[in-house]
Amino acid sequence: MNKVVVVVVVIEVVVVKEAVVVVEEVVVVVVVVVVVVVVVVVVVVVVVVVVVVVVVVVVVVVVVVVLVVVVVVVVVVAVVEVVVVEVVAVVVEEVVVVVVVVVVEVVVVVVVVVQVVEVVVVVLVVV
Repeated sequence: MNKVVVVVVVIEVVVVKEAVVVVEEVVVVVVVVVVVVVVVVVVVVVVVVVVVVVVVVVVVVVVVVVLVVVVVVVVVVAVVEVVVVEVVAVVVEEVVVVVVVVVVEVVVVVVVVVQVVEVVVVVLVVV
């Protein structure tokens, strides 16, 4: 009878040890998966921040260039004589149209980039 109890206890100890090993392996896998997910999220957030910063810098540069062009045009128009003002007005009108078209295109690009960033963030949240 004692031998049976010893065998049962030994079997139970072996089973418990195997269960502990399996649980340890599962914990290691879960920790690795969590670390990988955190690293991926951090990398994506950094990329999104960099993209947003680049877009903001581009928009600021475009606005500064437009303001400089407007100031230059105003100064040129103020200095030019009355007869030449009509010719300059036509040129200025064309320049303003071109500047407006460029600004609209930049805004469209910014909107598209923001939408792409939103999609990436949504995909990451879902993952």
